[in-house]
Amino acid sequence: MPIHICQACGTSYADAASPPDRCPICMDERQYVPRDGQSWTTAAELRRRHANTWRLIEPGLLEIHTEPEFAIGQRALLIRTPGGNYLWDCISLIDAATVEIVKALGGLAGIAISHPHYYTCCQDWAAAFGCPVHLHAADREWVMRPDPAIRHWDGETLDLGAGLTLIRLGGHFPGSAVLHWMPDGGGDGVLLTGDTLQLSPHPRRVSFLWSYPNRIPLSARSVRRIADDLKPWRIDRIYGFGTGCEIVGDGNAAIEHSAQRYIALLSEEH
Repeated sequence: MPIHICQACGTSYADAASPPDRCPICMDERQYVPRDGQSWTTAAELRRRHANTWRLIEPGLLEIHTEPEFAIGQRALLIRTPGGNYLWDCISLIDAATVEIVKALGGLAGIAISHPHYYTCCQDWAAAFGCPVHLHAADREWVMRPDPAIRHWDGETLDLGAGLTLIRLGGHFPGSAVLHWMPDGGGDGVLLTGDTLQLSPHPRRVSFLWSYPNRIPLSARSVRRIADDLKPWRIDRIYGFGTGCEIVGDGNAAIEHSAQRYIALLSEEH
């Protein structure tokens, strides 16, 4: 029996003769059910209609994006380190070409995901490369396909080695995380954010929302806490959820300026 994949959010569900009656991820207020209702596809059908494209973002960092765009449209980021390759965030499509390319690059030592909207088909990626998937325990309830490869981590940080550290910031989801990377163990830090911080069209701004598609904000207190939690981390470049979502240079200042502006507007009376 095939796994079923939600066409609105890309989440996969356990093997069954027919798809679920509903997608709890889409039913939640941080996502949405499309106006024409819930619809489903399978991994085989997804491979027939879509393919993954690749882009080198900077040395050691590659983007994987599905074309034509599927579901939420996020990218996965492949980080190459001397201690092994890691996949940041995940996409629903894993095809033969993607498997061959990743294996040629050295495979995966692990997968880390920012929040439930990007869990997608992480179980199939883990099976293809024989690696664990790191998800924060605070979001355990949103795993729609339990799998032995999934490892739920607790606390505020998780050191993956090779200059990679997961940081729980919360906000969008209780376990929403970012990944901090120090290439070659030093120099300028890189922050991979998924939707935990959403990068704006403005090249120096990030946003902080509880629900991005429904435009529901976080409180000023939550925004201040998130910004403060990132202050100790050296951040030069920031890479967000999608192609072109990038801040290049003095990422710490961009986060702090964005937080201050956001908090000021929340505090104003109109």
